[in-house]
Amino acid sequence: MPLTWPVQRRGVLTDKAIKRAHRTGELTVTPFEPDLVRPAAISLRLGGEAFALESTGTVDIADRSTYPELRKKELDADGRLRIEPGEVVLAPTLEKIGLSEKLAGLVDGTSDYARLGISVVLCGQVSPGFGREKGAVLTLEIVNHLRHPVLLHPGTRICNLMLFATTGSDQPYGTLPHNYSSDHSVAPSRLADHVGRN
Repeated sequence: MPLTWPVQRRGVLTDKAIKRAHRTGELTVTPFEPDLVRPAAISLRLGGEAFALESTGTVDIADRSTYPELRKKELDADGRLRIEPGEVVLAPTLEKIGLSEKLAGLVDGTSDYARLGISVVLCGQVSPGFGREKGAVLTLEIVNHLRHPVLLHPGTRICNLMLFATTGSDQPYGTLPHNYSSDHSVAPSRLADHVGRN
């Protein structure tokens, strides 16, 4: 069932509207935990895998062969994810999400993590139609700005997804070439597909 809000009420979805969008199928979140719905966002949790970005030289965005390697990071004996100082780690959300062509999203880290010197999201836009077919994870870009390691706990709340009702998109994100709309795990950058040689 499509959203039927009048144009003048379009904007940020509050908790009531988020729950309504989930009930009507305009928003899919798997698994869905009602307690993660906040006043004007839904929280997402850290997934169980992570990859460190390791570069070996200058990165040319047009040349995939120069891209950093994704090195899988193993959890410690207590199931924690260790982020070293200055390290850039890619990790998926636990939840897979799907947006209709009438919803857009903005992902951001939480104040709790920022106050510990941790950046969680470097690229926050979620376009209309993202994950619409089967749901997709959001890949988080986590950076430790401290001088010492930080231990993160998979399965805990790590970011917020703010949702916006829109007038609809003629070209949903999933129809664009080289998109991330069907990713069920972390995928490397596809920028070279857009700008240069492969």
